[in-house]
Amino acid sequence: MKKTLFIAASTVALLTGCNQPLSEPTMTVDKMGITVTSEQNREYSYSDKRSGYYYGRTHQDHFAEWYAGWNVKQRRIVSDYDLYVDTTLLARTDAQVTVYPHYLSRQFDSATEKFALIDNRAIVTIALNNIKGKNIAIEIDTTLLSNPRYEEGMLWFTPRESPDSLLAVASYNDATTQYIDGRLQAPASAGGFVMAYGNKATCIETIASFRNEGKQWLEARKERMNSLVTKSNPMKSNLDSLDLAIAWLLLTTDELVTNQQGRGIYAGLPWFNEYWGRDMFISMPGATLVNGEFEITRQILSDFSRLQDVDPKSPTLGRIPNRANIEGILYNTTDGTPRFVMQVADYVRYSGDTAFIREIYPAVSRSITASIALFTDENGYLCHADADTWMDVKRNGIPGSPRGNRANDIQALWYHQLIDGAYMARFMGDNLVALEWETRAKSLRNNFAKDYCDTTNNLIIDHLNADGSRDMQVRPNQLYTYELIDNYDFCRAVTRRVWEELVYPWGVGSLSQMDDDFHPQHENWHYYHKDDAYHNGTVWLWNNGHAMQRMIEMGQPDIAWQLFKNMNRQALAEGAIGSLSENADAHPREGEAWAKRSGTFLQAWSNAEQLRVWYQHFLGIRPDMVNGVVTVNPQLPTDITSLTYSQRIGKGDIIGTFERTDELTAYGYILRNEAATLRFDIPLYDTFEVAVQPGEIVLLKDKNGKLTIKHTAQDGTVVNETTIDRSEGLVKQATENDAFFEGTQFCTPIHRDDLKAFDTYYEDALAY
Repeated sequence: MKKTLFIAASTVALLTGCNQPLSEPTMTVDKMGITVTSEQNREYSYSDKRSGYYYGRTHQDHFAEWYAGWNVKQRRIVSDYDLYVDTTLLARTDAQVTVYPHYLSRQFDSATEKFALIDNRAIVTIALNNIKGKNIAIEIDTTLLSNPRYEEGMLWFTPRESPDSLLAVASYNDATTQYIDGRLQAPASAGGFVMAYGNKATCIETIASFRNEGKQWLEARKERMNSLVTKSNPMKSNLDSLDLAIAWLLLTTDELVTNQQGRGIYAGLPWFNEYWGRDMFISMPGATLVNGEFEITRQILSDFSRLQDVDPKSPTLGRIPNRANIEGILYNTTDGTPRFVMQVADYVRYSGDTAFIREIYPAVSRSITASIALFTDENGYLCHADADTWMDVKRNGIPGSPRGNRANDIQALWYHQLIDGAYMARFMGDNLVALEWETRAKSLRNNFAKDYCDTTNNLIIDHLNADGSRDMQVRPNQLYTYELIDNYDFCRAVTRRVWEELVYPWGVGSLSQMDDDFHPQHENWHYYHKDDAYHNGTVWLWNNGHAMQRMIEMGQPDIAWQLFKNMNRQALAEGAIGSLSENADAHPREGEAWAKRSGTFLQAWSNAEQLRVWYQHFLGIRPDMVNGVVTVNPQLPTDITSLTYSQRIGKGDIIGTFERTDELTAYGYILRNEAATLRFDIPLYDTFEVAVQPGEIVLLKDKNGKLTIKHTAQDGTVVNETTIDRSEGLVKQATENDAFFEGTQFCTPIHRDDLKAFDTYYEDALAY
């Protein structure tokens, strides 16, 4: 078994040079429980990592949500159940509830319920302990079920949405049961109940196997989750809430990494329990790369590449699917394909697995050559339909936020696709093709600065219309385009404008509130359909990642940290436990101080972007293992004074420590099972490199305007020690940035009665 990646406290002390070293990490899933009151009545979800998930509320039963309960392969199976001890209902409103990543505990006066799913098996387990009574019983909500029958000691139903399958309900341990008044009853020694799904033989076999091996199955699930927070991504800081939030986000994001149609990442729960190309590849860095699941990343990319449109007569030739589900495949997006190529490159950089390029290159090449032939204009821009960006909603066939035919973020993605594709072409020895793609990327970059940058208004144009006119709406998409622009001062000004005009304390709005098309709430049925608001004001939490990234890149981690903290609070104290929602209202409801969450309760890209910006930009770890280089660019906010963490890179790990006092800021780094050149980009100092072998330590001490760099071999021998001064140019730039961003605040909601959204009463709201 792989040993924990954390180093001893004495080594931490050596790294940081501090008198009070960090303690060993204590975060395990058993210590991550979040206690919920009946007044809070929070949502929770668990997946089986294959094709099923269960959604519920901690203190409420039989609530009127169509997706409540157990769902398998996009089919609703059973919505809820009631438990009894003797004839007394175990009322959830009276329970003391604690939710853990691997199970939910409800403590009643007469029993304790322990609810859990099992990895890769269609079974729900409901253990009952501390039973104060002779008998226990379960009554199944039959809203989604038909044809109940009691056979062979089990209760059977036919799910209405999956009539070719069965639901079996049985005792947890093998016991004599009875079917009385609609309830399956068993002696207390039965220890609870299980539900299994499949054909009859499968259900019987699953239940029998669980009775024999269930403890091992549950322990294996627990150990898998523990490995993510104690081995792959352990962390300990001076902020308990930060440690807990990161751990929960890692695990609820991993909940969405499934094996439903090959490997993939659910876009979100409850209604996006399918694979969306765009969502999957936006989510991939935070969902499977920063947590070191390289093998799974490779499989997802390989599996999804097989769904590429390869029909030479198809109008979407070369595209990666926008959506793949049980019903079929759709190619109706432009951004999913460049993001696919970008994630191939990201995977190779994190893992160093250049062999994968040979396997995937035909799909990469096809995606670029087809786009050049079918979708580019005379300026090299990638063209697309009005709803073929992430702002894709249509109502009655009409795009809600038309961005055709050349959106700014699409051009940035196309640029990255060309650059990453050219790198892979050169690796394959396809040098002439690489040169062509690089030339196109350079031309695109030159044209973009000319056509999209409005330096007068500090605005990057959202899109060019088909007639060449500019769309001047202020949207967050401009955050994705900085790599196409050389004007640093302009990007800095755009960053502040976007933050103060679009970034609320609860997330990034999709349209400026000063725009007449702005919709202050996602759902306001008295005036408009929710899809009209979807990309016209509604907050999208996934855009938080790039909003924070751009602030950090401008040397403002403390500003970015305010939003990061708010998202951590949502994961720990609001909505679905450990999760970030898809959306939120831009403006709070009347009388409320905070905006209401909306959309899915658990959205992959919301979670994943929170994790990505933490690892890549706050911690600043960005591997390029193809070239054996790891960029180390820590930008930690002042709230964090001590930190130890580990992250997987290549075939090994990088372990980092951080300590800040009034006199000293210290950073320490060790590589395990991997050698690399660490390219340090420490704030206020010129970039420098240190070639590090496994087990060697690099200790940096920033004190009195000087940085001491000490490189120590595994046996304690000093390899090199030097001191450098702060860069006058970087100090000047940082001083200018701090002055420029001084006083930057979140966007403050401004009530407007003159919005188009309130022009007419939405007559058919109730009919929707």
